[in-house]
Amino acid sequence: MSNISGKIILITGASSGIGEATARLLAHQGAQVVLGARRVERLQALAGQINEAGGTALFRRLDVTSREDTQAFVDYACQQFGRVDVIINNAGVMPLSRLDALKLDEWNWMIDVNIRGVLHGIAAGLPLMQRQGGGQFINIASIGAYAVSPTAAVYCATKYAVRAISEGLRQEVGGDIRVTLISPGVTESELAESITEEGAKAAMADFRRVAIPAEAIARAIAYAVEQPADVDVSELVVRPTASPY
Repeated sequence: MSNISGKIILITGASSGIGEATARLLAHQGAQVVLGARRVERLQALAGQINEAGGTALFRRLDVTSREDTQAFVDYACQQFGRVDVIINNAGVMPLSRLDALKLDEWNWMIDVNIRGVLHGIAAGLPLMQRQGGGQFINIASIGAYAVSPTAAVYCATKYAVRAISEGLRQEVGGDIRVTLISPGVTESELAESITEEGAKAAMADFRRVAIPAEAIARAIAYAVEQPADVDVSELVVRPTASPY
């Protein structure tokens, strides 16, 4: 039996892309998944498909920028299943632009979702995992957590932050709580649809000509989850073979 089977796994940003692919794969491998995102109709459809296929999926509307909403999401899962084994902090946005475009609202949106969203997930789940005596956080960063490119300064800063937060958490919790950072390269998703600056949009379209499917990242997440409790996969970078970045 897979070490994933029976685990209670929460996924933020589960309505599309990496979150959706991960929910499908983990549920297929026997996990009981709880899906969170703002687009409830998509969550409902996804949970229905998973349940019809013989899996177990629940869903709840979630805005990760709200600490209260995130706490309610984790509390809901615990009320339904009695524990939480894994929290996948996957929700993210990527409205790229040059700094001199001064898109402050977009900068703040990235900070709120990409950094505060991860911190809210940790704040909601860490006390519970400490009481349980175990658990795992999987934080989704990006290759942007390792190198900066034009138009991506703020986005990369948020992902560098996720990398730093994950490493700090790993060092602090030790013992029974595992912390994994997954950094995708160019992956098929809706992330680029939020780009409003034309130059950045064109550059990203060219950059994304070589992309791997979201299922590739889902497999990396499953790999980290399925390890024995005494094995912590701390950091994985997953990118297209043909990508130089």
